[in-house]
Amino acid sequence: MAQPDSKKIFFENLSGAGKAIAVLTSGGDAQGMNAAVRAVVRMGLYVGAKVYFIHEGYQGMVDGGDNIREATWESVSSMLQVGGTVIGSARCKEFRTHEGRLKAAHNLVQRGITNLCVIGGDGSLTGANLFREEWSGLLTELVEQGLIEEDAIQKYSALHIVGMVGSIDNDFCGTDMTIGTDSALHRIIEVVDAIMTTAQSHQRTFVLEVMGRHCGYLALVSALACGADWVLIPEMPPEDGWEEKMCQKLSANRAGMKRLNIIIVAEGAIDHSNKPITTDYIKNLVVKCLGFDTRVTILGHVQRGGTPSAFDRILASRMGVEAVLALLETTANTPACVVSLCGNQSVRLPLMECVQMTQEVQKAMDQKRFEEAVKLRGSNFNVAVLNVGAPAAGMNAAVRSAVRVGISEGHKMFAVSDGFEGFCKGQIKEIKWADVGGWTGQGGSLLGTKRTLPAKHVDKIAEQMRMHNINALLVIGGFEAFLSLLELLTARGKYDEFCVPMVMVPATVSNNVPGSDLSIGADTALNAITTTCDRIKQSASGTKRRVFIIETMGGYCGYLASVGGLAAGADAAYIFEEPFDIRDLQANVEHLTEKMKTSIQRGLVLRNENCNDNYTTDFIYQLYSEEGRGVFDSRKNVLGHMQQGGAPSPFDRNFGTKISAKAMQWITKKLTETFRQGRVFANTEDSCCLLGMRRRALVFQPVVQLKGETDFVHRIPKEQWWLKLRPLMKILAKYKTSYDVSDSGQLEHVVRNRPKESDASVAM
Repeated sequence: MAQPDSKKIFFENLSGAGKAIAVLTSGGDAQGMNAAVRAVVRMGLYVGAKVYFIHEGYQGMVDGGDNIREATWESVSSMLQVGGTVIGSARCKEFRTHEGRLKAAHNLVQRGITNLCVIGGDGSLTGANLFREEWSGLLTELVEQGLIEEDAIQKYSALHIVGMVGSIDNDFCGTDMTIGTDSALHRIIEVVDAIMTTAQSHQRTFVLEVMGRHCGYLALVSALACGADWVLIPEMPPEDGWEEKMCQKLSANRAGMKRLNIIIVAEGAIDHSNKPITTDYIKNLVVKCLGFDTRVTILGHVQRGGTPSAFDRILASRMGVEAVLALLETTANTPACVVSLCGNQSVRLPLMECVQMTQEVQKAMDQKRFEEAVKLRGSNFNVAVLNVGAPAAGMNAAVRSAVRVGISEGHKMFAVSDGFEGFCKGQIKEIKWADVGGWTGQGGSLLGTKRTLPAKHVDKIAEQMRMHNINALLVIGGFEAFLSLLELLTARGKYDEFCVPMVMVPATVSNNVPGSDLSIGADTALNAITTTCDRIKQSASGTKRRVFIIETMGGYCGYLASVGGLAAGADAAYIFEEPFDIRDLQANVEHLTEKMKTSIQRGLVLRNENCNDNYTTDFIYQLYSEEGRGVFDSRKNVLGHMQQGGAPSPFDRNFGTKISAKAMQWITKKLTETFRQGRVFANTEDSCCLLGMRRRALVFQPVVQLKGETDFVHRIPKEQWWLKLRPLMKILAKYKTSYDVSDSGQLEHVVRNRPKESDASVAM
């Protein structure tokens, strides 16, 4: 990522002195809302603003009194890991009336509040925008009624609104993910994984209903993540005769020795006549046509509950800070905006543009223009797929996706066991559609993976490529996979067998691959770290003051320690990329000592395993124990390989599925382009690529061009986007530090999605 130029702005230049910010949650609750509230409060206080809670949403704003309370730093402690919203949420009929909004305006003016951060769905945000548009008129009425002084009109002339979307349905246009969606997927996948074991035991069919009255995101992504047999969503009603096709599919899977069937239905699923498709209808259909033992499970509000995932905590924290930035920079002419996520980047979009597009989607569906609603939201070649490097949760989902997309596009797919070590030994076999059934939810690498690089065995690998007539390679792995493609690219000069399209998909818990902001497996590792830190902190509940020193994996890459620290609410995170010395350690101990003298009872410090040769985990533990004597005691934990194991998170299942499918579509395109005179011959730089997430999009990048961006000694990229999040972690832990806002979101217009040839839907 390019470094900001001389126009770099630091947060000290943006002052909140004299400003009052209020935060409320409205509509349905969603996991992660508390993380957003916490970020708004602490960032607001950090810049010198007064921050208020509005309890019970708009109802609390209308009622006033104790429902609007000033927030302190300590009032948002220990809420990061709590689901729901601790400040309450309620639907308010009175706020929909002019009289209700007049009361709300009076309550805000009494406290000098002219900046509102609203966390909710499209209805809540629409109400906030109407309130803003009426603001000056409401103040005039309050003056006429003698409720406020006339100079208040000038003093509080404009109401500034910034929204964050909290909705588990992910049904808001303009953002890739809403707060709460990832956590809801966690709940769904936990249930599906549990159901699959009992279904397999009894050879049952399970029909699961998930939330999504008007949006099928949860149903579709959970179906991809668990490898469901059939999915029904409101945006894509099935064609007439779907019942027979579904039964044929279920019957074929059973004939293929599959002992269970999973059907996932969004609660708003409909047919082409807008007639609801219910779980009972599907159950009766399967029993009548196939005679399968069929059960129905309706997940209901289980999806809203529980602890927020690491993704939602990080997303909500980033969005909360961005919301405060937006409020500080707004003027009387700035339209109300919503803070959104586009790829891996925060953006600000006009609130009403997003709301109007969201409403257009529903209107298109009501009018049976289903294809429009979705838009608003070859030859036979041999392709080999292999895993290289350490195992990462989500690798199997990526392999499954590659195999099935490849077969759908007419290729013959080959699986290579044990990476390049197995390749040179001839451990290669054809892999078919049914062979990857049930792979999505399994951790590790079912193909087997090794760190062996190809250079030492390049002649034997070339021989195997020739024997099996391999026309393209898909390599799924971490830094070793990146090195492997560089070695194979060099080997093209000697062996024509490597003059084929080659693409790498990043998969490593360390997230240290150049050319990609994210890697398959990193989200699962972050969730493991976050969950463990939550439990460790809880273990000190009710005891004396205690600080925990936690060691994370990552090699020389501090991603897990830094982003895990942000998700878990850490006080410090020591990493290789930010050198530190004994003075820094001493300052951290003193900072924690001061915090412990207030109401803070627990401290959390993360250390990347290779951050420093001398300041080891034991050294830091002993230092904190000695220097904190009499104020707090210390404990240490080394998380180890638990970060690498376990079932993949919904994000990693979904990310692995999508990125691998895109890689296969690229391979198909390159094979077509390079097939000449009966053979494939690809020897250009752009035929050997890494597919990575760069800010907003998935991008194919020639690996040779990434060499200049790589620190090969320490196996990390020279520039890493997440380093800009570290000041955020420090600010939320009450440190005074600089915060670079040059990369913060800028207000831009909503862009309608247009279908691309490469985005053609594929039956998974």
